[in-house]
Amino acid sequence: MTDQSQSSVERLGHVRAEIIRAARDARRDPSAVTLVAVSKTFDASDIRPVIEAGQRVFGENRVQESMGKWPALKAAFPDIELHLIGPLQSNKAKEAVALFDVIETVDRPSIAEALAKEFRKTERRPKLYVQVNTGEEPQKAGISPQGADAFLARCRNDWGLSIAGLMCIPPADEPPSPHFALLRKIAERNDIPILSMGMSSDFEEAIQVGATHVRVGSAIFGHRSYPA
Repeated sequence: MTDQSQSSVERLGHVRAEIIRAARDARRDPSAVTLVAVSKTFDASDIRPVIEAGQRVFGENRVQESMGKWPALKAAFPDIELHLIGPLQSNKAKEAVALFDVIETVDRPSIAEALAKEFRKTERRPKLYVQVNTGEEPQKAGISPQGADAFLARCRNDWGLSIAGLMCIPPADEPPSPHFALLRKIAERNDIPILSMGMSSDFEEAIQVGATHVRVGSAIFGHRSYPA
């Protein structure tokens, strides 16, 4: 085991312990919080030690990148659950449905339509979450909070999609908890059980507000090197 893989495994253990502590502080069952280890930009060789340490739920941002590393990993570890947590393009819907077990970024009618079309062609049914742009940031994907109820109704009634969860990414320069609380209110009034919210810097606050899934990357895998 390399130094990098060893440190990732150690960091995984620390994050797991922090999730347990945060859940207990909130008087919640720690088993009700799922850790999604965000492995974007990291190679299969970096991911495998974390899998071997027992982690089974992972998140990726890009369909194309994921297709290059996850089919072999999923073949070796069939119980892995792979989440798409980055933007989905309509022309990648077929590949996304084939590879991912959860698509967290249903964020506009064209994506809902594309997924519904793929579902009619295949028996695979990834779980779907709707992304809500709680901060209404123009540069960020997601349905506006005001439009969320209507979009969720259209997903169900117009496209026949079952929406299992909601996800959000709060603005970087604002306290995250009000955004988590807003997402929870939308989920409650639409009878949606899953809340994917909280990342490396704020997953403890998300757990306090009721997150069922937290997406943690750098706190496990370390610093990312993005292509120029």
